[in-house]
Amino acid sequence: MSLLTGDQPQPCRLPEPGTNITGLGCYSVGSVDCRESTKEDYLDSMEPVVFGVVELPRRSRGRLLLHGMVMFGREFCYAVEAAFVTPVLLSVGLPQSLYSLVWLISPILGFLLQPIIGSASDYCRSPWGRRRPYILALGIMMLVGLTLFLNGDAVISALVQDRSLKRIWAIVIVMFGVVLFDFAADFIDGPVKAYLFDVCSYTDKERGLHYHALLTGLGGAFGYLVGAMDWGHSSLGRLLGSEYQVIYFFSALTWMVFLIVHLFSIPETPLAKDISLDVLTPNALLLLSTHSSSGGYGSLHGSMSQESEADLRPRSFSALGEANSVTSSAKQPNKEKRMTLKSCLLAMINMPSHYRCLCVSHLLGWTAFLCNMLFFTDFMGQIVYKGNPYADHNSTAYERYERGVEIGCWGLCINAVSSALYSYVQRLLLPYIGLKGLYFVGYFVFGLGTSLIGLFPNIITTLILCSVFGVMSSTLYTIPFNLISEYHREEEVQRKMGKGNPAGQDRGTGVDCAALTCMVQLAQIIVGAGLGALVNMAGSVIVVVLSASTMSLIGCLFIALFIRYVE
Repeated sequence: MSLLTGDQPQPCRLPEPGTNITGLGCYSVGSVDCRESTKEDYLDSMEPVVFGVVELPRRSRGRLLLHGMVMFGREFCYAVEAAFVTPVLLSVGLPQSLYSLVWLISPILGFLLQPIIGSASDYCRSPWGRRRPYILALGIMMLVGLTLFLNGDAVISALVQDRSLKRIWAIVIVMFGVVLFDFAADFIDGPVKAYLFDVCSYTDKERGLHYHALLTGLGGAFGYLVGAMDWGHSSLGRLLGSEYQVIYFFSALTWMVFLIVHLFSIPETPLAKDISLDVLTPNALLLLSTHSSSGGYGSLHGSMSQESEADLRPRSFSALGEANSVTSSAKQPNKEKRMTLKSCLLAMINMPSHYRCLCVSHLLGWTAFLCNMLFFTDFMGQIVYKGNPYADHNSTAYERYERGVEIGCWGLCINAVSSALYSYVQRLLLPYIGLKGLYFVGYFVFGLGTSLIGLFPNIITTLILCSVFGVMSSTLYTIPFNLISEYHREEEVQRKMGKGNPAGQDRGTGVDCAALTCMVQLAQIIVGAGLGALVNMAGSVIVVVLSASTMSLIGCLFIALFIRYVE
């Protein structure tokens, strides 16, 4: 059997209500005609079928790898943006005191629109599926944003002759491209993961997420590697015009190819207006089963609404799928519960104290990480290589700055590789120091490393210490969500023992994961609003690295004092 075959679901029929289910194959549930009984009887008899026998087919390794290719392309383009956004904005003439404000617009839009977009994808009735239309739309927006970001200056220079007008339009177009790309790249992660959870069994979800993490690290490494090359003096650079056009060529080609591969990797069951009860696939059965009662995730309510088949709307039953879609998996009888901005904020305000402390530590960590990552190549160009982004493009000072940006890309490439490696080291350390210990170590190593970079800004020291960036990255992407999972597991055990708070049953893992996701956007807002002014006051971008170190070490102290220990 090839890697890409043998994973298509076979149609199955529901048995008569009350009929014993025997002699079942892998996916069929009998061949009894379903037309003689009422729709209500079939819904009442569906629970043993769904939970006892039917599950989504196993996906081959090839399918899962093809599905994860979109993460390679996304992280490749993300690496290009992280490496060149500040140099590009400064090269078109954006004042240094304003260059961090470009990071404000996208997270503010995200904070307001993320619940709406996440909920809309849950109820999309496209024949192509629920998630893929949104993935395609956001993918096109990413490509448009990348085009304007890396080519805006060249296009405006060719169209506008007036020097002052040229500068204004170049800043506007490049900033719009950065905001559009950042917005789409942030949002596409939710539908991509929800797509994975919708079409894969529990085991394949774990495998799929592993491939996503692996391809994310590889994509970032290759993206920074492309940015580290000196394309300006190459034959390809002379052919396309400049190094930015060469980098755009590789980025756009990589993104388009892997986006198309992803969209056709695994078939997605569309959300039809009418759900036929005569012949159902395992996908449809599982989609029906994901209607939850208010007591938990993925459970089939004993008295489901019998109004109409059109009201049977599927939801993602995975906690992480709910988190990335920023929707709630709780469903009250006869009423669907969509996550809105108001309900999300109320859930975060009313969350237990240990969840709130975890959100605060996550906010501190992401603020420290973004302080460093978003301006690291600019730090390398101005501080380590003593270049000047405002100098004439044919001057020695500007060439030194460009060289520093290229070496900064090598440092970020080291960060991507170390992040992938440290994810395996975490598994070895976990039995010895636990989740809280890993959380503390990640923050402490990053804070110590960035402080040394700020105090001793030379090339060799900086490149070696870039490996600590990967430690922090891997920590932020894994440990907080593992802690959320452990907290919920403990609460579930306490509820079964009769010790839990019945009011806590209305909470879902998705709400708490969504709160962590909002902390990332809030960190972007803080960095965008405050860091530019801080650089302007200090008169040097070295304050960027020192700010990252300070926030990380404060996060260490907060973790030690307030994060609840989990065995």
